[in-house]
Amino acid sequence: MIRTAILGASGYVGGELLRLLAAHPEFAPVELFGDSKAGQPIRAVHPHLAAAYPHAIFEEFGEASLDGVDLVFAALPHGRSQQLAANILDRNIKFVDLGADFRLDDAVTYERWYGHEHKAPELLDRFIYGIPELNREAIRSADAVAAAGCYATAAILALKPLVDAGLIQSDSLIVNAASGVSGAGRGAKEATAFSTVDGSFSAYGLLGHRHTGEMEMAIGGTVLFTPHLVPMTRGILATCYGEATGPCDPLHSLGEAYAAEPFVHVTDEAPATKWVAGSNGVRLTARYDQRTNRVLALSALDNLGKGAAGQMIQCANLMFGVDETAGLTTIGVYP
Repeated sequence: MIRTAILGASGYVGGELLRLLAAHPEFAPVELFGDSKAGQPIRAVHPHLAAAYPHAIFEEFGEASLDGVDLVFAALPHGRSQQLAANILDRNIKFVDLGADFRLDDAVTYERWYGHEHKAPELLDRFIYGIPELNREAIRSADAVAAAGCYATAAILALKPLVDAGLIQSDSLIVNAASGVSGAGRGAKEATAFSTVDGSFSAYGLLGHRHTGEMEMAIGGTVLFTPHLVPMTRGILATCYGEATGPCDPLHSLGEAYAAEPFVHVTDEAPATKWVAGSNGVRLTARYDQRTNRVLALSALDNLGKGAAGQMIQCANLMFGVDETAGLTTIGVYP
């Protein structure tokens, strides 16, 4: 049994981690931290988990609480992991962090996109960027992984093989992506309230959304990214464009790139978010448009699955030498 702690267990990602770990053969959640819900039973905050965790209670985090823990998952607000990472790693505990604190290559780039100074730049080199399809071998030997952002995962998986194969130019990439409201977290906000989003479709984060930095780092190019909020609970659909270097078959290239991947499926059909809801799966397709000499690539994933909790578990499976697919599925919940 791999004793596992979750920081931020009371949020949406924390709840998804708990749901997936309830069926995991190796990872056992033993410490569940949710400071704002400390003292409350899991069933009161995540009622769908009552049968799996009938007696579990959220705790307030303290350093001593990590005694005997083998693995930490953190689903905390940006900036918080910078305060905790050193202590976790000094204890030789493997760490998978979903925050953006250690995703980017250097402190200067972090400050550019997040608007404040990085408090633990000396730890940046300890973290591997957490998309297994890109960095599988490095993740296997890592003790610290910074799981990729949800929007970034969708765009990178769609575009990087096409850039690497020389099919599209990397200096003028466009990503338009729409996400469900769970991507904004569990906290009550007017911008994501039912009466605000119902029957509406809106763009936000114009020209400066933070996931842009991840996309450019991983893809190796320049990206114009525009996120959108769509009135659904979970899911991301990314529509990506690149100027072609010439006539090409991007669907074939994606198929070759992901032929051996357990969670990425390349199909001729345009994907829908419902196909991957509740799973760690990704659906991709692509087209070459001769008229405009551009490539269109589409990516669908669950922002709480492959975009968050599922990808965290996939990374941890690799770190512990567990079957990479343990506790995860590509089968969505439909309708």
